[in-house]
Amino acid sequence: ILTILGNSAVLATAVKRSSLLKSPELLTVNLAVADIGMALSMYPLAIASAWNHAWLGGDASCVYYALMGFLFGVCSMMTLCAMAVIRFLVTNSSKSNSNKITKSTVCILIAFIWLYSLLWAILPLVGWGYYGPEPFGISCTIAWSKFHNSSNGFSFILSMFLLCTVLPALTIVACYLGIAWKVHKAYQEIQNIDRIPNAAKLEKKLTLMAVLISVGFLSSWTPYAAASFWSIFNSSDSLQPVVTLLPCLFAKSSTAYNPFIYYIFSKTFRCEIKKLQCCCGWRVHYFSSDNSTEHPLSTMWSG
Repeated sequence: ILTILGNSAVLATAVKRSSLLKSPELLTVNLAVADIGMALSMYPLAIASAWNHAWLGGDASCVYYALMGFLFGVCSMMTLCAMAVIRFLVTNSSKSNSNKITKSTVCILIAFIWLYSLLWAILPLVGWGYYGPEPFGISCTIAWSKFHNSSNGFSFILSMFLLCTVLPALTIVACYLGIAWKVHKAYQEIQNIDRIPNAAKLEKKLTLMAVLISVGFLSSWTPYAAASFWSIFNSSDSLQPVVTLLPCLFAKSSTAYNPFIYYIFSKTFRCEIKKLQCCCGWRVHYFSSDNSTEHPLSTMWSG
């Protein structure tokens, strides 16, 4: 619910401000699309399976669920990587050079991210790697446990781990360390904090927001990656079901964090959310049969 409501608010704000969006903000929109896509395509099936105490739908739904999870997961990771690289380029470039990152350039980058993610998601369907159920039985993903006795599966997981996890994560860390060093040197040159330009303060706030988004995503998925990597070299029975379940749930919670980060750091997003709340309150009040402020429904929305 938090994922759908929060990211829907992000998308509604982006549509309303489409003509004012800067090119790097398109990556934020793409991240919201990936998060809400994961919630809509995967979570209902996982929730229903949890209530059923067993996976619903058989092998077909298992492959579908795992494919969607892999597709949106890689898309989110590569989008965060692209955000970090663009933030680094903007921070370390002159104003004239930073303007070269146009909307069309970012749109091409987003298209490449989706094609790259789709390619990796399809590979297990054509014989390189496998999809299968999680050890706790109410979710599906890449069949990690098959890889310790399969050279085909092991080569896939090693390549995927390096190209979709380690390399993007190292790129994110390197870019933000570079930005932090650049900001530190710039602030050292300006002894009086009152003389720091507003543009520099805005860049610092945008960078901090991007760092928190990346940290939230990586922190959420690291326990799951560790449990999955353990399953490659050891039997899945060596871990208790709860040990594999909790990292999986924690990883999926990553889709709900970002709108809260935007709300805290973006004044524009806060203003747009307040406008959306006022708009919703007006509509409910207008369509209510009793227009008095004592009507409980209109009172709730007005508040």
